[in-house]
Amino acid sequence: MTAVIVGAEPQSLHAPTVIQRPEHTIEIVSDAGEGAQKCGQIFGAVSAKMGNGVWTVEIIPAEIQPPPRTADGASGNRIRIGTNAITNWGDETNLVVAFNEQVLLGRHRLGALASDAIVLLENSWATNPNPETRAAWDKALAELSAQSYRIIEVPMEQQCLTVDENPRKGKNMFVLGMLAYIYNRSVERIEEQIAYAFRKKSQEVYDKNISLLRLGMEWAAANLDFRIEVPTNPPAEALVVMNGNEALGMGALASGMEFGAMYPITHATSVSHYLAEVFSKFGGILHQAEDEIAAVGSAIGASYSGKVAFTITSGPGFALKTEFIGLAVMTETPLVIIDVQRGGPSTGLPTKVEQSDLLAAMFAEPGDAPRVVIAPSTIEECFHAVVTARQIAETFRMVVMVLSDANLSTGVQPFPRPQLKKEWFAPELDLAPVKEGQRAYEWDDQMGTSTRVIPGQPGGMFTVTGLSHDERSKVAYGAGIHQHSTTMRSRKLAVLQQTLLRPTIHGDQDGDLLVVGWGSTKGAIEEGVDRARAEGLRASSVHLTFLSPLQPGLKEMFSKFKKVMTVEINYSDQVGDPFITEENRRRGQLAMLLRAQTLCDVDCWTRVPGEPLRPGFIHKAIRDAVAAAGARS
Repeated sequence: MTAVIVGAEPQSLHAPTVIQRPEHTIEIVSDAGEGAQKCGQIFGAVSAKMGNGVWTVEIIPAEIQPPPRTADGASGNRIRIGTNAITNWGDETNLVVAFNEQVLLGRHRLGALASDAIVLLENSWATNPNPETRAAWDKALAELSAQSYRIIEVPMEQQCLTVDENPRKGKNMFVLGMLAYIYNRSVERIEEQIAYAFRKKSQEVYDKNISLLRLGMEWAAANLDFRIEVPTNPPAEALVVMNGNEALGMGALASGMEFGAMYPITHATSVSHYLAEVFSKFGGILHQAEDEIAAVGSAIGASYSGKVAFTITSGPGFALKTEFIGLAVMTETPLVIIDVQRGGPSTGLPTKVEQSDLLAAMFAEPGDAPRVVIAPSTIEECFHAVVTARQIAETFRMVVMVLSDANLSTGVQPFPRPQLKKEWFAPELDLAPVKEGQRAYEWDDQMGTSTRVIPGQPGGMFTVTGLSHDERSKVAYGAGIHQHSTTMRSRKLAVLQQTLLRPTIHGDQDGDLLVVGWGSTKGAIEEGVDRARAEGLRASSVHLTFLSPLQPGLKEMFSKFKKVMTVEINYSDQVGDPFITEENRRRGQLAMLLRAQTLCDVDCWTRVPGEPLRPGFIHKAIRDAVAAAGARS
C-alpha cells in the first residue's frame, strides 16, 4: 500500500471524522532552532494539565547546529499521551508534523513512525527556487510514498508570512495551533503555557505567538478532515508537571541544601537554569565554576564548612571530578553528586541517552572508595532521590551519587504534588563546644560512623588531609590503622543496606523469567512484561533504586525464576558474534554487579541505540528469553 498524499486545498467540507484512541504518540520535528522542542514541551504540559497521562522525549541532534535540511539533523519532541498513566515513549509515532521532508526522512529511516502514521508536512520546499532543493523534495517524497503513511501537505510558511516576516520563528506556534485543533486542547491553558514559556519576552512577542497559534487552529479547522480524541482522566489530587532536571533542582530545594556548584554540560545544564531563577529566593547559592574540577572542589569546601552541598554533571564531567570525590570519601565529607548520564566514552553521544556510568559511579577511584548510588526511574523519583541523597550523605558522612539520564532530564510527566516535610530539611548546625577528648574520626566500631566536627566549634580544630589517617586525623601509614579506617568507611554501606526495603516484583513472585532494570527503563520494561503476561508468558520484573548498596533479598528472589535477565541501555557482547563466548563475553553493567553480589547466573539484554528503549523490543526480548529458559529446563 502506498502513501496517501493530500494537498493543501480545504478538505473539511463536512464535520471531521473523530478518531477515538486510548493513547496517541505525536512527533514534531524540524531543523535545529525552529522551535519544535518548545512546541512539544507546551503541548505535553497542556495535555498533562488537562488530565492525560504524558511522557515526552526530546529529539536532539548530535551537533549543536547541524546543517539544515539533513536527515540526521532532526530536532524536536515526541509526546505520548493517554487516558491513563504513561510511563515511557512507546514504540512508534502515530502523527508527525515535519518542517521539511529531510528531517521526516530521518525519522522514517530510524523506524520511528507507525506504518499508518499521519504526516503533516511543510510543502514550501516543493516550489523552492533552488532546483537541488526541489529535487531533494521529489526524491524524499518518492521514498516516503512507498509506505502506508497518510501525508498531508501543509503551507506552513505561506500561512505564517501573514503574521510574521520571518516564518522560521513562527512555524512552531502555527503547528501548536494545528495540534490544539486536532487533539481538542484547551486554548486557555495553551495561552497560559505560552505566557510562562515566553515570560522573559515582550508583550509584542507574546501577542504574535498567540496570533500564530490561532492561525494554525483556523487552518486545521478549515482543511483537515479528522480529529483525534484521547479522553482525559482528571486527577483526584493536585499534580505538578515538570521534566526530570526541574525535579532534581526542586529536590535540592526541598532537601534544604544551600550550595550547588557546576560547570555547564549536556544534559545537566538545565538543572542550573532552573535553580538560577529560584535558588536565591530560598537562601541558596548556585556557583558556576570555571571547570568541573573546581565545581566539585567548591561543593566539598562548602560541605566541609557544615552544610551538605551538591554538584551536577554528566559523564565526561564526572570523570574529571573523580580525584576530588576520593578526597570527599577519605575525609568523610558529605557530598551529593548528580550525574545526568549520556552516551560515551569520552564526549561520546552528547545529546543521546545511555546508562553507562554505573560502574564508574561505583568504582572510578584509586583505592577503596565506597559511596552510595541511587538511580531514580521516574520524574517524581528524581525529586525524592535528591532529598534522600542529602539525608544519607549527612547521616553517614558519605558521597551519594544520583544517576539520572538524558531520558529523564528532558522528559515531562505529571505526578502528585509533593507535600513538604520538615524532616527533609538539613538540621541546624550544632556549634556547641566539642567534648573534651573527642576525636575527628572517632568511629563507632559497629556502625562505622563518627560525629561530624564543624569548623568553628570550640575545641574542634583538626588537620584535614586526603592521606590515610587515624581517628585523630593524624596522617598514619600503619597497616593496622589503614585496615581499620578502610573497614569503617565500608561498614557504613552495610549499615545503610540493613535499612533498605526489599524491591517489589511487578507480576508473579515466581516464573520462567525475571527482568531486572534500573533507572529510566522502568516504564518500558513493565509495559513489555505486561504484554508478555497478556500472552500467557510467566514473566515478571523488578526495578532497583539503590545500586550501592544493593537492596536486600535479591538472591532469594532470583532463585524463584528459571532465568534472570537485566535490561539496560549500555553495552554487552552477544554470544554468537565473532570470537564471543560465554567465557569472554562482556555483560551489561548491572548484570556484572548482580552476578558478583548474588553468585546467580544473571543474563542481560542491552542496547545502545542512543534513544530510550521501546517496550515492543523489550517484549520480543522477553519472548526469546522465556523460550530459551523453557528449552533449557
